[in-house]
Amino acid sequence: MNLPGRGNAWGLYGYAVMYRETKDKKYLQQAQKAANFWIHHPNLPSDKIPYWDFNAPNLPNEERDASAAAITASALFELSKYSKGKLKKQYLQTAIKTLESLCSGAYRAKLGENNNFLIKHCVGHKPAKSEVDVPLVYADYYFLEALLRYDALKKKP
Repeated sequence: MNLPGRGNAWGLYGYAVMYRETKDKKYLQQAQKAANFWIHHPNLPSDKIPYWDFNAPNLPNEERDASAAAITASALFELSKYSKGKLKKQYLQTAIKTLESLCSGAYRAKLGENNNFLIKHCVGHKPAKSEVDVPLVYADYYFLEALLRYDALKKKP
């Protein structure tokens, strides 16, 4: 069964935003379920950059999807604002670790390289052999959004 990391990332992000906009607890609970699934998945590498599919057949020799990591980092920063105690701390720690990995030379392109994209090693649709190990514009968007959310947290008293 395919279990794309980015699919979980979109769900987590969407439910966190739905909770922000509606304050309906069912969206918060679903976002927390998606976050906990991600954080505790046994196939999530220690650098928090997932494989393109959590159940890909040749783990650990599968492509990583930095776009899924960028979406998730941003979502976890958002979700941490609505969570308390241990969950809040866990979401923040995971988001920060993910950002640290995305900022490393393994995933952050040097200026002028990677067709001028910021993030490298993303996967769009591997089963269709489309956008495999490439930069993706939405990876850069959510990476920048995660950095802005992190910066805003650091500025709070």
